Amino acid sequence: MDALKELVDYGIIGLLLVLSVWAVAVAVERWQFYRRIDPSHYPNQQLFEIALTKRLVVIGTVAANAPYIGLLGTVLGIMLTFHTMGTSKTIAVSSIMVGLSLALKATAVGLLVAIPCVVMNNVLRRRVAELITLYKAQHQHG
Repeated sequence: MDALKELVDYGIIGLLLVLSVWAVAVAVERWQFYRRIDPSHYPNQQLFEIALTKRLVVIGTVAANAPYIGLLGTVLGIMLTFHTMGTSKTIAVSSIMVGLSLALKATAVGLLVAIPCVVMNNVLRRRVAELITLYKAQHQHG
């Protein structure tokens, strides 16, 4: 049972950390791309918008799903705590509290991943909107 508990802990938190690294890498790449993009190289607005929004869905998906992945880890941790209580046939308040508090760390990590991803997604989407407005202004008067 300890192996399963370790698997749940490291599996869920490891997955969340991998997703956060992936989202940050995409955000950095997109930000650098936005700094050097030249709207005049795109023949129409649709191609420009496709280039701007490429891979932004990764950040939004991580932001939307990280709390649920953390919650899954919490639920599994609580289930393991109850299973351990039931099979040991003893009810020690300290072991219950330790098990429940450790289970909640997965939700906390999920939120710590999701909140910055929401901020990054909003900042990048705002920059996309600015660049599209710039494109429209250049092509109306050019």
